[in-house]
Amino acid sequence: MRGPPVIDHSLLKLVHLSCVVLSITGFTLRALLMLTGSSLLRRRWVRTVPHFVDTLLFFSGLGLAYNLHQYPGTSPWLTAKLVALVLYVLFGAVALRGRNLPRRLTALVLAYVTFAYMASVALTKNPLPW
Repeated sequence: MRGPPVIDHSLLKLVHLSCVVLSITGFTLRALLMLTGSSLLRRRWVRTVPHFVDTLLFFSGLGLAYNLHQYPGTSPWLTAKLVALVLYVLFGAVALRGRNLPRRLTALVLAYVTFAYMASVALTKNPLPW
């Protein structure tokens, strides 16, 4: 028998979706700062805020999965989304801190493609959303 969700599902979903928007917006802004060679990219808050947002995004996602009784390894769509999340983080790290511009640009494109994949999997609840 399933009990009531630990945290209100609607509120958790609102937090999660807000963090999705903040995360991709922050990533895009940092990518633009990187491409323009801005010194703002070295500011402490520019490096710290994304970690806060992404941590909240991750834990709100875990809360949603718990509320829905969907777990990685048992739900193919959630497993695919988590694997894509790891790839997104890796591509994002290379895009923002890579050694040469062509590699950074390739990683940037791959990060956006991976993000789009994660969003489509989340919307369709299917690891093959096309």
